[in-house]
Amino acid sequence: MATDVCKEKSNEIKSVPRLLDKLDVSGCIVTADAMSFQKVIIDKIRDKGADFVIELKANQKSLRYGLEDSVKTATPTDAYKEGPYLEHGRIESRICRIYRGEELIVDREKWNGNLTVIEILTSTEKKSDGRNTSEQRLYISSLDSSAERLSQITKQHWAIESMHWNLDRNLRQDSIKRKAERAARNLDTIQRMVLALIDFWKNRRKKISDKKKGTAQIIRELSVSFTNVLHFLAQK
Repeated sequence: MATDVCKEKSNEIKSVPRLLDKLDVSGCIVTADAMSFQKVIIDKIRDKGADFVIELKANQKSLRYGLEDSVKTATPTDAYKEGPYLEHGRIESRICRIYRGEELIVDREKWNGNLTVIEILTSTEKKSDGRNTSEQRLYISSLDSSAERLSQITKQHWAIESMHWNLDRNLRQDSIKRKAERAARNLDTIQRMVLALIDFWKNRRKKISDKKKGTAQIIRELSVSFTNVLHFLAQK
């Protein structure tokens, strides 16, 4: 949809508002990681007529730790439970609780509007060795919606986080040095294309009809798709 290159001595906090200016997000829900929980970004999202769901971490220490304490005794306005279900070799249960921000956030006027606090509790058992882990995540949202809907939105955001994790872990995106801006853009595009092709390959190999085609034919189909994308990128 749009990209923005972080300039030297700059970072995501400055890049996100520029990116939002390139997009028509009116009526949309903007999800972002914890670094984007900044007043300038939230104000920009509201000004553009959009809503947001943003994770809250230690970059907003007083707010994060204050909410951790508050939700221990607060009464949620709604709750939603999923699972247990098996996915990627793990048995996971998930609880979403939502709270009124005006009851828990001390400096709520700073954020120029109503806020909802979302608490996600996950319990995971690794099927291979039975090891259990649990995690609490907190989100802030401008949406006044049900726990079920907000839970689904946070899960959809994690699909994006998973893509970035794969780019870094499998393609070492963060560790590759790129001196020129054009080189950075081109390499980022190629890496995303490679990741998309890998996912496409995995999904195609799961289908019985595609298994009958044989590896050579699937590779030819992937090659055609890859070539079409390159032709599209070459257009002025």
